[in-house]
Amino acid sequence: MICCKGKRKDMRDGFLRVSAVTPHMAVAYVPANGEEIRARMLEAVQDGAKVVVFPELCLTGYTCHDLFFQQTLLSAAEEELKKCAHLTEELDGIFFLGLPYRYKGKLYNVAAAINRGRILGLVPKTNLPNYHEFYERRQFTPGFRTPVEVEIAGQKTKMGTDLIFKCDCVKELRIGVEICEDLWVPDPPSVRHAMAGANVIVNLSASNEITGKADYRRSLVTGQSARLYCAYIYASAGIGESTQDLVFSGHDLIAEAGRLRVENPRYREGIISSEIDLAALTAYRSQMSTFDIEEEEEEEEILFTLSEEETRLTSPVDPAPFVPHDEKKLSQRCSEILDIQAYGLRKRLQHTYSKKAVIGISGGLDSTLALLVTARAFDLLNLDRSGIIAVTMPGFGTTDRTYQNALSMIRSLKATLKEVSIVPAVNQHFLDIGQDPEKHDVTYENSQARERTQILMDIANKEGSMVIGTGDLSELALGWATYNGDHMSMYAVNASVPKTLVRFLVRHVAEEADADLKKVLLDVLDTPVSPELLPPKDGVISQITEDLVGPYELHDFFLYYVMRFGFRPRKIYRLAQNAFEGAYYRETILKWMKIFYRRFFSQQFKRSCLPDGPKVGSVALSPRGDWRMPSDAVSSIWQREVEELS
Repeated sequence: MICCKGKRKDMRDGFLRVSAVTPHMAVAYVPANGEEIRARMLEAVQDGAKVVVFPELCLTGYTCHDLFFQQTLLSAAEEELKKCAHLTEELDGIFFLGLPYRYKGKLYNVAAAINRGRILGLVPKTNLPNYHEFYERRQFTPGFRTPVEVEIAGQKTKMGTDLIFKCDCVKELRIGVEICEDLWVPDPPSVRHAMAGANVIVNLSASNEITGKADYRRSLVTGQSARLYCAYIYASAGIGESTQDLVFSGHDLIAEAGRLRVENPRYREGIISSEIDLAALTAYRSQMSTFDIEEEEEEEEILFTLSEEETRLTSPVDPAPFVPHDEKKLSQRCSEILDIQAYGLRKRLQHTYSKKAVIGISGGLDSTLALLVTARAFDLLNLDRSGIIAVTMPGFGTTDRTYQNALSMIRSLKATLKEVSIVPAVNQHFLDIGQDPEKHDVTYENSQARERTQILMDIANKEGSMVIGTGDLSELALGWATYNGDHMSMYAVNASVPKTLVRFLVRHVAEEADADLKKVLLDVLDTPVSPELLPPKDGVISQITEDLVGPYELHDFFLYYVMRFGFRPRKIYRLAQNAFEGAYYRETILKWMKIFYRRFFSQQFKRSCLPDGPKVGSVALSPRGDWRMPSDAVSSIWQREVEELS
């Protein structure tokens, strides 16, 4: 066995390029098929693929029928396999080819795994369809689980379904194999492979085309990758197969953890490729306590080797992972989130017998969303919206634009307007604690935030109601909230909504609103994000949040990959460079990444005592739910890695 030289290393950042191939082939013309397959092997490797999957029985053609009993055909297939194995001596990859193989007088439909000149193993098909248009049991015998030693193409190897191909250099790469129908049965072999540790499943298939079958096939592949938290590479026979009774379309698919990465347009031969993220798959499985590796599912591991190198990312990385780009999906996502928020608040109002709700309205994005959600919850309860006490609390930094927007929005939603200026109370507080009103420091800012919270809490007590929180997920991640100020409420409806998504939720409501409400919501969307705690300059907002803590689109990107997958800074930085190419310089990304890690760790104490609020997506920071982190955790090893990227 050829091994990696020197110290074993992982494929850079866990990325691995894989391919599914539908070669041009001719039924029973084995030498030509072998030549075509070898050409495609070279093409895939030149494109950077490390795992390359061909269709079921690709060396002979799936539709040979009783020709499979001919020794001439079997011998030719074995000879072409030998040539393919020889080719791989100088190729960096593992390849899966389909062919018929006779063992102890019985024919088996097998997938051969080859790497560095070696035939690593033969995996026989377990489930042989013998219904409708399929008659595989006429020629083939179902595969057996326990591996046995066999000889093929002049090499001794193992044959059996319970084989896992494990890379000796890329420790996270473990491959299981199934063949076509194996995926379509109630208990696919891939379940057993995954329970034994396989995180990549390859399927060598010959799936014919009938009306509606492509959609079902796609759902099977993506669904299996979701259930097993694996990458699934599906290569299917194409238009070169016999059309005597059936037509094959070459519908190839690559999926990862429920997401379709790429698929082949049907009736087209060739190669599809995608990067898969082994580190992300590992993270998924690590987090899911219901995904247990079963020790009794002991499958024999066969080692193969790949060279370590940096996988070139050819697929663009989404710069807004929280926001769907398809307009229809975005609209559906927004409706779902608004329902979750509103029904969560509905239940809390019911439980506390509250007929009223108190909410501070600044004219900014977050309080706007919270007010819209509260109105929605009141409608669900058939409560008069006049029970929503919307409080505007002008302070030293309030601008006329946000003030007027707050008033217009409250009137449009038919909530009850209450205005309380915080200026006299805060000035008295400055006098009490000896704060110079001209010193615009953190005390100057936080005194205003806490005064506003006190007003809201006391009005809620007076009205027998509850305070609705407005802060969002991004602010919680950065600690951009005043402790026991806007940090606190009685139910925080936006607590798991990232800032990049807040904007789209407000826009979604605006698109369905009447003219007056739509006008004010669109202006809110056009207003810079600001806490408005510092005096304006010439009537214009002087304190722009993103100038101080950085662009929220970057911070939400960092947050997604830190929380969802636990990726290290180096990898997140690499992804960010891809996602924001042309939008931010590398130095800018690093600058704000340093800020993110510093604030994310130092501000955990605020998240450790958050009020209740509904989870709406895959990332949340509730200390009772998704994120349990010590408030005094040290960020040194993360910060050091960020510094090393400079």
